[in-house]
Amino acid sequence: MVKQTLIDNDDGFYIPDANQLVTEDDTSVDNFASAKQQRLLVGSLYSSLQNQIFLAESNVGIYYTDLKPAIVPDVFLSLNAQVPQNWWEKQNRCYMIWRFGKPPEVVIEIVSNKVGDELAEKLRIYEHMRASYYIVYDPTKQLSEEILRIYELRGMRYYQTSETWLEQVGLGLTLWEGEFEARFDSWLRWCYQDGTVLPTGDERASSAEQRAAQLAEKLREMGINPDTII
Repeated sequence: MVKQTLIDNDDGFYIPDANQLVTEDDTSVDNFASAKQQRLLVGSLYSSLQNQIFLAESNVGIYYTDLKPAIVPDVFLSLNAQVPQNWWEKQNRCYMIWRFGKPPEVVIEIVSNKVGDELAEKLRIYEHMRASYYIVYDPTKQLSEEILRIYELRGMRYYQTSETWLEQVGLGLTLWEGEFEARFDSWLRWCYQDGTVLPTGDERASSAEQRAAQLAEKLREMGINPDTII
């Protein structure tokens, strides 16, 4: 149980004292596959949505009430939110809903065993937190034959949906087979409405190199040496 200690702020409201909260405990233990999947989901957002304000992270605690410990999703996305400038201050080290003014829009849990309680306790917590979407990705079918579950908040309750386009965040999710960080596998990825995946930084660089090579080839076909063009 988290100790309930409240302090008065300038607006006359009471907020929990961050100094009494456990913002990190250094006990996270993950596996290679989950860690790589988390990097793909978070990294592709930052490489693709460069003109948008958002906060995405993996394995960072979310405090949804001062009476309970933080819950730590594998990945979360919060729109129109930014980490404060001094992120080493105690109150800025994790996601405290009373400081950001809202919950994340998307929380994702990656299932690797049968003890995470993703479809019971965690679902109830995220529902109470009022995250717009709760995603359960179960690549090895630990919970059932259903690899991807998407829950959408409607009113006060979560309802499972087959719709992979998350209308409230303007992004979708798709299962994609390909190579990421030298590993070919099936991955959960963000996508645009037409199904095109959000590229990683490496994919963007590779695509630019391919376009440059194609342009150089066309110039050579026209009798122009691309190496002489400044």
